[in-house]
Amino acid sequence: MKRIALGVGSWALGIGFGFAQIAMPDPALIHGRAIPAAELAIGTVTVRVVREAIGNNVAGQTVRLTVNGAARNATTDDQGRAEFPNLPTGAEVRAEATVNGEALVSDTFMVPATGGLRVILVAGLKDAAARKEQEAAAAAAAPAVPGVVVIGPNSRLLLEFRDDALQMFYVLDVLNNARTRVDIGGPLIIDLPEGAGGAAVLEGSSPSATVSGDRLTVTGPFAPGVTSVQIGFTLRHDSPSLTVQQTWPVPMQQLTVAMEKVGSASMQSPQFSTVGEVKAETGTPFLLASGPAVPAGGTVTIQLSNLPAHNPMPRYVALTLVAAIIACGGWLAFGARSGAKDTRPRLIARRKALLAELAALEARRRAGSTVDEVRRQRLVTELEHIYGELDEAHAPRGGGEDVAA
Repeated sequence: MKRIALGVGSWALGIGFGFAQIAMPDPALIHGRAIPAAELAIGTVTVRVVREAIGNNVAGQTVRLTVNGAARNATTDDQGRAEFPNLPTGAEVRAEATVNGEALVSDTFMVPATGGLRVILVAGLKDAAARKEQEAAAAAAAPAVPGVVVIGPNSRLLLEFRDDALQMFYVLDVLNNARTRVDIGGPLIIDLPEGAGGAAVLEGSSPSATVSGDRLTVTGPFAPGVTSVQIGFTLRHDSPSLTVQQTWPVPMQQLTVAMEKVGSASMQSPQFSTVGEVKAETGTPFLLASGPAVPAGGTVTIQLSNLPAHNPMPRYVALTLVAAIIACGGWLAFGARSGAKDTRPRLIARRKALLAELAALEARRRAGSTVDEVRRQRLVTELEHIYGELDEAHAPRGGGEDVAA
């Protein structure tokens, strides 16, 4: 199956929206990084220490904060959090802790002039990654068991415009909550909405996802966790309004739809509980809608209005003119042929009459009688014209028509 690069739509797949339901962040991605916290007092930094996962707090842990080269110590509370207030604005800071012999060190950061910062130090990341890898290998080796999958809460449907063409992206997390591979009884098949064209699997999608025509197929068995499925396609529309309907063969845990806001374009759905306007990381405005879970077999209906669309009337007029020109040309060609066929008998009859008159004049002249030379010359001239018209109207045509064998 062809895979396409994301190109203009690449930013859409990583859109920086705060969705209605936010998944727990990956501890490895936030470990040691300072996160702005406007709710904290100016010059305040909190350092939270956890073991492997957010919420697995390490209480009573000593945390050292190095501020412009000088060290400060604090102890974590029941929430695993140590607080350092009254730090000088602009100071260069680094947080450190040692948990069961493992040294944890944050990135170096600066104290902001407004608000505070939160830092998380995560112990046991290497052990957790190794254990997860072992579990994944064991699960892959184990036989698949009958089970189910769902469309996870971080899935979203995205719409954007490109040269007035409406493009739609499905960014789906096919989620298996079991600890082993599951067989759902066949592939996961999703028939795309009516009018979908040019569908293709996007880079970063699972190799088990393929598209044929307007049908998306994800083959199993499904490994524990997330199988990422990302596809894109174009939705044909010739008017400012369009209804998009998508039926989901498995439950969708959270409905999230984002559409690029162009002009007064809008979207509505009976399944939407909220619709708002946000901006992507690029600054592009989007309409963001969310709704509750959709059951297996449920259909999501989205009504799009005020879409940018080319007026089809000029195209229809052009096609009508082309058809008229073709018809007129055919009529003229047929008329010319018909006219030629009607003219030939008349020319032949006239030629016969003139030849007879000319022959009579020639007979009289041979008999010694006086002949009207002016009349004789006119007969010859008219005969030349008739022969010329016959030759022009019935000259051989392409393909050998009217050519003697």
